[in-house]
This record gives sequence, C-alpha cells and structure tokens, in this order.
Amino acid sequence: MGTSLRDSTTQMLNKVPEVTIFFWIIKIMATTVGETAADFLIFNLNFGLTGTSILMGVLLLVFLLIQVRSKQYVPWLYWGTVVLLSIFGTLITDSLVDNFGVALQTTTIVFSVSLLATFAGWYASERTLSIHSIYTTKRELFYWAAILFTFALGTAAGDLAAEGMHLGYATSALIYGALIGVITITYYAFKANAIMAFWIAYVLTRPFGASCGDFLSQPTSNGGLGLGTVGTSAIFLVAILGLVSYLSITQKKLLAKSYEASP
Repeated sequence: MGTSLRDSTTQMLNKVPEVTIFFWIIKIMATTVGETAADFLIFNLNFGLTGTSILMGVLLLVFLLIQVRSKQYVPWLYWGTVVLLSIFGTLITDSLVDNFGVALQTTTIVFSVSLLATFAGWYASERTLSIHSIYTTKRELFYWAAILFTFALGTAAGDLAAEGMHLGYATSALIYGALIGVITITYYAFKANAIMAFWIAYVLTRPFGASCGDFLSQPTSNGGLGLGTVGTSAIFLVAILGLVSYLSITQKKLLAKSYEASP
C-alpha cells in the first residue's frame, strides 16, 4: 500500500475535520441556526420549550450514536451533529432561564465551570486536548461533551451581554467578533498556543453567531432587522448544506486520487 494512501487513511480515522476557513464559516452559521431554529420550533410551530427540547434531544442522540459508531469523518454526519448540538445547547440554557428562573449570570458561571471540568477530565485521561487526535471513542465523547458546553455557555454569555446587560444584538455581535479577531491575531502574530486559541475561539463563535442570528431575525422594535426565524434559519441552513456538500465532494476526490497514486 502506498504512502499517500496510508496518510489519507490516517487522516480519515480522525473524526474531526481540518480547521480551515470552511470549518469556522460552517461553525458560525451552525450557531446562528441553533439560535433561530430553536425559536422557530418553540414559537412558530408552537412546540413549546419543553416539547422542542425533547424532540431535539432525541434527534441529537440518534446523530451522536451514528457519529460515534462511524469509523471516519463524514461531513454531513459531523456537521449535522454540530447543528443539533447548537440547537440543544441553546435549549438547555433557555430551559434553565425560562422554566426554572436561573439567572443568566448563574448559567454562564455554571457552564464555564462545566466546560473547564470537561477539559480537566479530558486532559487527565488523554494528556491532550487536541482535536487532531480524535480517533478513540473516549476522546470523541470528551470532544462532544466539550462542544455541548461551549454552545450552552455561548448562549448564556450571549444573552447576558445582549439582554441582561442591554447591549443589544448588533453591539454584542461586534464585541464578540472583535474578541475573535484578537484571538486570531494572538495566534498568528504572537504564536499563541494552538489548542488554547482554538477552544477560546470556539466558545466565542457561539455568542457571536447567536447575536448575529438574533440581529437578523428579531423585529426592528427589538433591535433586529426583522427577517424572522424562518427566513434566517433557511438562509443559513442552505448555506451550510452547500458548503458541506462541497466538502463531501472534495473528500471523495482526494480519496480517489490517493487510491490512484498507490501502486
């Protein structure tokens, strides 16, 4: 078997995609869909917060089981799981705040501690937090737990800034966008630790995407552009499907070339 094919197989065994510009674009759009799709199901379809949480929880469980059982990175499966995690993470925070009266400050602290505890357990077990080595079930479970808490934390922090601190959706988006820019500059210009920079950026893209989603979907009387949850969700879902389809086709072509190059 040729070296190129062995290298390709090794990359495929990692269950997480390469961190490219496409990764971040899809991730931000997934967070936006998480915010608007949850509102669409709760209010437009009248499923209610509890009903929507149960429905999304079941769908997420199905996708997670298929994802964990998969032996390689599959674009549609991976990103479908991310979108569902985004929606479910939003619903967890909303349920705590709306159904149980937990303050946004408290949920922000709780999910921050939960995320740090996940990282601590992950590192103590595996001695790494790198997403480039997700090729065992244990590491993948740690990874998805961390992703869930980043979405829940991002929702709480985003709502705290936009609503709790009355900054508004546009201002919140600008603030979180600026923070992402600072992390990017710190990584590329000052060679900050790659793993730390990735996870900080991953957390920040959640409130950034959520604030953008609220800004686009909320009525003008609430400080938004009034596109509605249906229009906003549809736009970003179509964009995600287009990019994921492109990545799937690209992956198949690379695999085909690897087989052709092998003797």
